[in-house]
Amino acid sequence: MPFKKDSQGRNIVPTFIDGAALPIDESRIHPVIGSTEDKTLHYYAAADRAACDRACDVAWKTFAGETLATGANGWRRVSAEARRDILQAVAHLYSKRRAELVEAQVSETNCPEAWAEQNVTLSIKYLKEIASRVSSIHGEIPPVEKENTFAFVFKEPIGPVLCIPPWNGALVLATRGLASAIGAGCTVVLKASELCPYTHSLIVDLFHEAKLPAGVLNSLSTDRATAAEITTHLIANPHIRKIEFIGSAAVGREIGAVAAKHLKPILMELGGKCPALVLEGADLPKAAQLCAQGATLHHGQICFSTERIIVQKSIAKEFQKLLTKAISQAPPTRAINTTFAEKGASLLQAASTTPGAKFLTGSPILSTPTSLAPSLILIDPTKTPSPALLDEESFTPSASLYVVENDIEAIHLANSSAYGLNATIHCNDMERAMRVARELEAGQVHVNSSSVFTSATGPQGGVKGSGWGRQNGKWGLEEFLVEKFVTWHGKGG
Repeated sequence: MPFKKDSQGRNIVPTFIDGAALPIDESRIHPVIGSTEDKTLHYYAAADRAACDRACDVAWKTFAGETLATGANGWRRVSAEARRDILQAVAHLYSKRRAELVEAQVSETNCPEAWAEQNVTLSIKYLKEIASRVSSIHGEIPPVEKENTFAFVFKEPIGPVLCIPPWNGALVLATRGLASAIGAGCTVVLKASELCPYTHSLIVDLFHEAKLPAGVLNSLSTDRATAAEITTHLIANPHIRKIEFIGSAAVGREIGAVAAKHLKPILMELGGKCPALVLEGADLPKAAQLCAQGATLHHGQICFSTERIIVQKSIAKEFQKLLTKAISQAPPTRAINTTFAEKGASLLQAASTTPGAKFLTGSPILSTPTSLAPSLILIDPTKTPSPALLDEESFTPSASLYVVENDIEAIHLANSSAYGLNATIHCNDMERAMRVARELEAGQVHVNSSSVFTSATGPQGGVKGSGWGRQNGKWGLEEFLVEKFVTWHGKGG
């Protein structure tokens, strides 16, 4: 949506409800700071409880429509064809306004242009795949034991959804969640990230340009000081029927606890600590390049980043040389802001104190206020590692390297983290790779690939501390549907 101007002529990202921007309350305006030049880019309006309640009310009324209404009254009754066509139109608009979407991501999140471009490309793929699956939503006619009785299972949208996307995949992760919920027939209240409110507002703008009816998608932001209070208030609203959250495990625990208190289902994709297993027979130069890419892309600010690299002893010496060189030559990148950069430096410093730890390249010292040099730390797996190396996302361009004897040790070490989002295996023996893959505790395992890989046609999500539920394609649509069992009993039944 376009910016709104306040009395001082400042560009404000407004709260957007029922197809229109709310008037600007200048007491609730907050700046968005671009860390590249450390200056204010624009501002956003932080929503209060009244605005949250209005957004939820509108989402419910738009979803439900009138009881026993004929025609397309209420978004839940809109045809699959209409929902599909809107998602396809959004995909077309993403292509048309690609440059604008890229510029918004780069300015707000300090990401490389190539990362922003990839976000647009992936978003278009997700939109097209989800759109293609909308008309395949169907129920069943199960057999029942009672005579002269018929049974039907209907797949119905669960209701208004609270979507809380992150900033590090600002475009693609918000787009995927919104497309899945809206494609399934749900309405949405989008809690946009305060770090990239304009990027998220552009998504809302494009959905409405694609003729999405007013009230189906409503958006608001909060400042950090009131984020927990406002999020709790939104989850508690009786009109919200499900939550989708992508973010850190720490915040996920809090949101999950609130959702459980109100008996609300939640789809969560949380952090990861991706292990990459490099086994005998692997293409070592290729594996080194892919591990380095997975560790350093976007300053390591990706849940799928390669953070732990586990190599077998028989090939460790050669692989270590190749990996050290590949990581040391990785192009420099930037954190979103100094806070994230300093936190990452602190984590690396703590990791370096582990007995036997050794930096093979890089260091825990900031090279610029928002940048760390690509780093590789050799860790002795027989020593007790820093807990952060196993169970805290660094969001830095770094990885730790471990040497093990065999597949069993590699699997045990890979599974030792509380996380279980994804993993990679480098091995040219397909049978062996598949056996190992089946033993890894991860939502997805990629063989001979970078860990930063996803496909619009495959399920994506985690196990253990990485959340639950699945997104993408038909799996994402299913997350926002519920089954209703209806039976018809004939005469004598």
